[in-house]
Amino acid sequence: MKRNKHRASKDDGKGQDEPAILETEDMRMPDPDTISLASVTAVTTNVSNKRSKPDIKIEPSAGRPVDFQVSVTVVEARQLVGLNMDPVVCVEIGDDKKYTSMKESTNCPYYNEYFVFDFHVPPDVMFDKILKVSVIHSKNLLRSGTLVGSFKLDVGTVYTQPEHQFFHKWATLCDPEDITAGCKGYVKCDIAVVAKGDTIKTPHKANETDEDEIEGNLLLPEDVPAERQWARFYLKIYRAEGLPKMNTSIMANVKKAFIGENKDLVDPYVQVLFAGQKGKTSIQKSSYEPIWNEQIVFTEQFPPLCRRMKVQIRDSDKVNDVAIGTHFIDLRKIANDGDKGFLPTLGPAWVNMYGSTRSYTLMDEYQDLNEGLGEGVSFRARLLISLSVEILDTSSPEVMSSTEVQVEGIPNISDNATGKIEEFFLFGCFLEATMIDRKIGDKPINFEVTLGNYGSEVDTPTKPKTKKRKGGDGDDEESELIHGSSDEEVDDSGDMTSVSTTPPMKPVITDRNYFHLPYFERKPCIYIKSWWQDQRRRLYNANIIDGIADKLEEGLNDVQEIIKTEKAYPERRLRGVLEELSNGCSTFVTLGNNDQNQAGKTKLDRERLKLCMQELENMGQQAKTMRSQVKKSNVRDKIKLAQNFLHKLRFLSDEPQHSVPDIYIWMISNNKRIAYARVPSKDILFSSVEEETGKDCGKVQTIFFKLPGKKSFGPAGWTVQAKTELYLWLGLNRQRKDYLNGLPNGFEENKAVKGPGIHSTPPISLMYTMKQIFQLRVHMYQARSLFAADSTGLSDPFARVFFSTHSQVTEVLNETLCPTWDQLMVFDNVELYGEAGELRDDPPIIVIEIYDQDTVGKADFMGRTFAKPLTKMSDEHYGPPRFPPQLEYYQIYRGNCTAGEMLAAFELLQIGPGGKADLPPIDGPTDIDRGPILPVPIGIRPVLSKYRIEVLFWGLRDLKRVNLAQVDRPRVDIECAGKGVQSALIQNYKKNPNFSTLVKWFEVDLPENELLHPPLNIRVVDCRAFGRYTLVGSHAVTSLRKFIYRPSDKNVNNWSAMEEIVINTEPEPTVKKIETVVKLDSASDAVVKVDMPDDEKGGKGKKKRKKGEEVEEEELDESMLDWWSKYFASIETLKEIIKAQEAEAEEKEEFESGDVPNASDMKGTKKKRGKGNKNKAMPGEGVPEKKKQKIEELKMFNRELEYEFNTFEDWLHTFNLYRGKCSDDADVEQNAADEDRLIGKFKGSLCIYKVSTSDDVSREMGFDSNMGMFQNIPHNDPINVLIRVYVVRAIELHPADINGKADPYICIRLGKTEIKDKENYISKQLNPVFGKSFDIEATLPMDSTLAVSIYDWDLVGTDDLIGETKIDLENRYYSKHRATCGLSSSYAIHGYNVWRDPMKPTQILAKLCKDGKMDPPQYGPGGKVKVANRVYTGPTEIEDENGLKKQTDEHLALAVLNRWEDMPRLGCKLVPEHVETRPLLNPDKPGMEQGRIELWVDMFPKDMPAPGPALDISPRKPKKFELRVIVWNTDEVVLEDDDIFTGEKSSDIFVRGWLKGQQEDKQDTDVHYHSLTGEGNFNWRFIYPFDYLQAEEKIVISKKESMFSWDETEYKIPARLNLQVWDADHFSADDFLGAIELDLNRFPRGAKTAKQCSIDMVVNEQDMPMVNIFKQRRIKGWWPFVARDENDELEITGKVEAELHLLTGEEAEKTPVGEGRNEPEPLEKPNRPDTTFLWFISPLKAIRYLVCNNYKWLIIKIVVALLLLAMLGLFLYSMPGYMVKKLLGA
Repeated sequence: MKRNKHRASKDDGKGQDEPAILETEDMRMPDPDTISLASVTAVTTNVSNKRSKPDIKIEPSAGRPVDFQVSVTVVEARQLVGLNMDPVVCVEIGDDKKYTSMKESTNCPYYNEYFVFDFHVPPDVMFDKILKVSVIHSKNLLRSGTLVGSFKLDVGTVYTQPEHQFFHKWATLCDPEDITAGCKGYVKCDIAVVAKGDTIKTPHKANETDEDEIEGNLLLPEDVPAERQWARFYLKIYRAEGLPKMNTSIMANVKKAFIGENKDLVDPYVQVLFAGQKGKTSIQKSSYEPIWNEQIVFTEQFPPLCRRMKVQIRDSDKVNDVAIGTHFIDLRKIANDGDKGFLPTLGPAWVNMYGSTRSYTLMDEYQDLNEGLGEGVSFRARLLISLSVEILDTSSPEVMSSTEVQVEGIPNISDNATGKIEEFFLFGCFLEATMIDRKIGDKPINFEVTLGNYGSEVDTPTKPKTKKRKGGDGDDEESELIHGSSDEEVDDSGDMTSVSTTPPMKPVITDRNYFHLPYFERKPCIYIKSWWQDQRRRLYNANIIDGIADKLEEGLNDVQEIIKTEKAYPERRLRGVLEELSNGCSTFVTLGNNDQNQAGKTKLDRERLKLCMQELENMGQQAKTMRSQVKKSNVRDKIKLAQNFLHKLRFLSDEPQHSVPDIYIWMISNNKRIAYARVPSKDILFSSVEEETGKDCGKVQTIFFKLPGKKSFGPAGWTVQAKTELYLWLGLNRQRKDYLNGLPNGFEENKAVKGPGIHSTPPISLMYTMKQIFQLRVHMYQARSLFAADSTGLSDPFARVFFSTHSQVTEVLNETLCPTWDQLMVFDNVELYGEAGELRDDPPIIVIEIYDQDTVGKADFMGRTFAKPLTKMSDEHYGPPRFPPQLEYYQIYRGNCTAGEMLAAFELLQIGPGGKADLPPIDGPTDIDRGPILPVPIGIRPVLSKYRIEVLFWGLRDLKRVNLAQVDRPRVDIECAGKGVQSALIQNYKKNPNFSTLVKWFEVDLPENELLHPPLNIRVVDCRAFGRYTLVGSHAVTSLRKFIYRPSDKNVNNWSAMEEIVINTEPEPTVKKIETVVKLDSASDAVVKVDMPDDEKGGKGKKKRKKGEEVEEEELDESMLDWWSKYFASIETLKEIIKAQEAEAEEKEEFESGDVPNASDMKGTKKKRGKGNKNKAMPGEGVPEKKKQKIEELKMFNRELEYEFNTFEDWLHTFNLYRGKCSDDADVEQNAADEDRLIGKFKGSLCIYKVSTSDDVSREMGFDSNMGMFQNIPHNDPINVLIRVYVVRAIELHPADINGKADPYICIRLGKTEIKDKENYISKQLNPVFGKSFDIEATLPMDSTLAVSIYDWDLVGTDDLIGETKIDLENRYYSKHRATCGLSSSYAIHGYNVWRDPMKPTQILAKLCKDGKMDPPQYGPGGKVKVANRVYTGPTEIEDENGLKKQTDEHLALAVLNRWEDMPRLGCKLVPEHVETRPLLNPDKPGMEQGRIELWVDMFPKDMPAPGPALDISPRKPKKFELRVIVWNTDEVVLEDDDIFTGEKSSDIFVRGWLKGQQEDKQDTDVHYHSLTGEGNFNWRFIYPFDYLQAEEKIVISKKESMFSWDETEYKIPARLNLQVWDADHFSADDFLGAIELDLNRFPRGAKTAKQCSIDMVVNEQDMPMVNIFKQRRIKGWWPFVARDENDELEITGKVEAELHLLTGEEAEKTPVGEGRNEPEPLEKPNRPDTTFLWFISPLKAIRYLVCNNYKWLIIKIVVALLLLAMLGLFLYSMPGYMVKKLLGA
């Protein structure tokens, strides 16, 4: 946990790699920074192999609930199977369901509805939840509707995607009831999963041009093939063993008492959950060793998008059906999708289940553990299962078409299928038990070790059974077999009983908080024999891979360390690491090849071995290649790639098939289980091959005990329950001869029994005869960024240091988060057992805990860290290179969170025969006298120099109340290393929160090494009456490096003498043209329009031209352009830039992975999907086919402006002031972002320099000595400013109403001004376009924070805040980036791009030069300007409104300003004209984004000329259009009816049409009766008026959602015309025959004749010439009608000849026409043949046909039925009379 690994000289890590370089390196560079900055590795590198590293993070993170938000946007559905349906989309996650609205009679509904689901659950539970998108047909209040198809995936799959989201992807629907049916349609959706603290990047959505290509954008992870097949998952469940005694039902106990019937009180069954389905085995009544022999069959698509299968043994009980244990099968670990991959397979193998303790209680407090939440604290059972997958051929007839879960019986499995049973031996020795929590310190304590059920008091298995059994209490008749067994080596210990607990012992006090057990020289031992199937090979392979991974991780941490501490040659260390990695990989390949064939190897074992061999071989190759490419410049990139290796190794080492269960060690106090530790069996498993041995086998490891279950969350779990030094060894009994070898030497064994056979029994305790005496010196220098434990936001920290059974504390430093203790603590007479040499190389660890001292109650825990001391034996010299030790940073953890860093050094000195006199003397600095406290000695403490710290005091902002009182007279105290300075007092915070004296300074002694600089503390106090002070808040600047003044190089300043550089600034540089030409095809009203869907810009554009059509370009009409034209053009550019970056990143990735010949299979599969579309974009972009007219653009920032410009802290920095305790479950960084603790801000800056440098600076001209280093800084008097806020739109707002929508409006707050734009709320919109500007007058500094919030309007009750964003105007105003008013890219005095700033570019340029003390710009003839040593050329003419040209220098000045960052000395990027996108946050949901808002802010000082009127950015009003569709004829319409009379096939045809979204306005032609050929003549006109937004290509509809809606909601819907052909029926419902949907912006040009009209016009749209009705205005032709046949294939069902005519609203008013065939401009009546009344002409023929053909059988049936009825009637009629006759004997 120390951050760096300081190596002993004998084991220098670089030694093996490049010995030659090493010596020279040491001579050349006495490295000043021998200190490492905190890295996050654990304790120092192992030198000897006797000890293992402890893990510092104690709290389990698994089961803690976290906030999650899942947002799903359902955009639209396409190709839904079914005729004329009314689809609704249902999104469900777990049990939450949400529905979209219903769309009527359409197969391609458009929804664009947004849903948000909020969860507060542990991550594992969240990621296993199934997200299901289903389409339901005709659902209403009364009926649930019929399922068309559904798509499901688990939330974890979404979370593992880049950016945790799928964006605009198509989900494939299939019907779970009928898997043979194929795809049932597609739903386009966006799904994003955000955990608290994640930032989401939204791909920019401007106008949602359709990602037309469905196949290339399927909603599937990268490596999943587009065509997923159906598969059967067979999970076979054989039997279970070792179940705990569940004496659940009280009745059972009563029964037992009366009848004496002692049955097993558990009725187990197995339940399996997978992909949202549940399967159960039968229940085995009363059995601890149930045998099921059943298989559960799931049918699911493969590869499944649900990653885990949950297998659970449950106890069936009517009252209390509980889980006994849970196991998750991770499908990624039991399959491989590479080209040599394999389908998921597992077993037959035993899986071990862990959960709560085995002693049964009715209300089990750890029941969650059995459900698989959190880390199990005890072995529960093991289950024998196997899994196999079979891909189905859905075309074969015998396949079951439903996906119902089935349960079937299976034959029994042979006993040795899972491996041969072997006898295992576990030995453990407790060398030390310290840090026992004082709460349990008064009762005797013992430790219990269990392996499976062996060693457990509650249910120890009796003797072993035959080779087939293992845990559990089994049948006695088999137990004698083992005695006669001929094992390879009969164990001569006879019947060795296991000893699994240490003797109880009373603890002894260490200090106020902790106790220890007095083991001293007698160390208790435990040993356990157990019998398991021999599957060690699995663990061995995992151990080898883990070993490679550990070395790699350690090496990478080292490299990062070297980079962090700026030492030399990180690339050498990285080369060494890669070499080590490739050697490790080749070792694995050799060892893997000797893998002998043993019993019980499963298919998965063989496949995994192949996979690991192949992956590691590749990795070795890649590491070799990478090693040769490592250079100083690319070290960081290569580290990233090496991190990928590390992830892959960790993934491969996790063995899915278990063998020996994990070892649990419980600390028991007074028979009560207190705390436990879990040791994975593979870590302590012995092998004769060193690489295969577990990392802790035969080593002393430090183990911290923790509380079980939920008790371990939060502060309770952070106190150590006990720390043990424990030696463990696990192996086959017959291998056990060396099991004591790893113990520290110098002991005698103590056996339990005396007598023969004694040599082979293990000892029950060890007596140490050798002990060494040491003195430990702990040099505690300082700590920083500690946890705030008090309500003031500070702490009173002290450190407590534990070593062996000793502990000491530092002094308490009050009110600081960055204590400098500067204290040496000496521990005398520390006794350590073992041999001197071993202790030198591998001393025990030191634990340092930091506490906050409270006046009442006990101290609060603030964090913990570990360290290893540097050891010196009595015969060694105390001197370089090892001594004195260097101070190092150690990372402090609190639970799993970082909680600061500590700077310290530790040395352990042996006290030799001469006693303490021989120890090196302690020479502290003489000038410090601190009584009994010793300061850190010279040689270890840093070397100090005199520094001057200048502080710029600007002002305080946003101070909240403290203890309910307002802050009135604050002052700021600055302190660093014991010295400090106070600001002037602000007399009245309300009136003016700025300081009167700007700069003060103080001198202080700081370490020469910048990495050791102490933090600087900023505190704000409020001076109250009667001389009282209240602390308001504080801030610690932990790193001063960015404030250190480094004098610039002399020669650089002399730039004016350099030669001139000429820069041409013509407006259309060629490069730029290629990158950002936006394709504008605008109609006469000149709206920017990009004519292609996103992906296919270039590709399709070209195809069009191939067909020999010239796309006629209309000139852009300046007067028609507005601000929105500019906005949409900029968004297109942003998209293209993003796309180019992605493509570049991908190429880079391919290049890097491509340098290895067979760069692992993974990369091959990645490229299958999603690439196609990217490449299409290239040809078109590269060469603009035609010079398009350029629209001026602004810059779209898809983040906050501050993010792009370093938060505008170029000279004025903002320091957040905190107060109040940190929250328990957050890192230091998260706490810093915690709004509740933020109490205000201090604005100012710092400048730090060695005292000698100040002289050089003062010589510069115009130096103001009062301002020190802060020259040229404006005064901080109040300024009046006009603030103009433009709000463009908001995106993806969090729904605030029950209906899943919101009614947003804008609210703007600045100082005391609040503008609520409540009247102009936008109804039911989550993506509202506001297009508004607001002017506010403000006075800086009083009104410096602008808050823009979005509220949800409610008819009743208060309006809810959806989210808000805060902007610091002051930093923007004063920044040298000039964020007051963005510079546009070109200068114009009228039109849509008019110059907004009251200062013209020439004035701005002159002012910048003056402020920078440069010569003013010189404008020369011929369009030149000279600034400093640069000459810019450019155009000099400008047109005014009347088209007259004038001369101007503004273009030139603006060109210089737009390139200001190139200026020497002064250069910095100036803020361009822009729109920024800011996240909206809500204090109730910290860290979760609630949507985004696009806006920009202009600021105009009042002492300058007033700015012009605000730009008009109000949303474009949709334009009125009228579409007139004339349906002339139809042809080849399928014939649906048989004529009643003649039997001929015919249809009564009519055509129906509507515009998408306006179904209620659907119009029908009249009916053409009795068409025998499918021909119909109509001459019928439909008229559709609509409102259209041309920029977004959407029709705008306003309508009330329901009769209860308060107001109309605006919808934006793509412009699509639907035409359908129907067969009219008189009495039954009309029959739907076919349909076509035309996207008015791009639809296939109609065919000239009916013959040329084919289905290709729908199926192969991309190859057809396309037209846009908004450009063509009029078009006539034939189009096909299509419908799906029984096999789901599209077929042509008719053709229609239609004419489309588009008019603007005004044109339509001028030339009105009638609907149908009405006036005005009526169409003539169609000429229809009179076949309609044929049957009048030949009635007999019709009747004969009717009787004979159609109704012959019907008539016969009716006659027969009548006869039967008559007979029955007669029978009933005559029956009574006849009976009477019979009875009376008549």
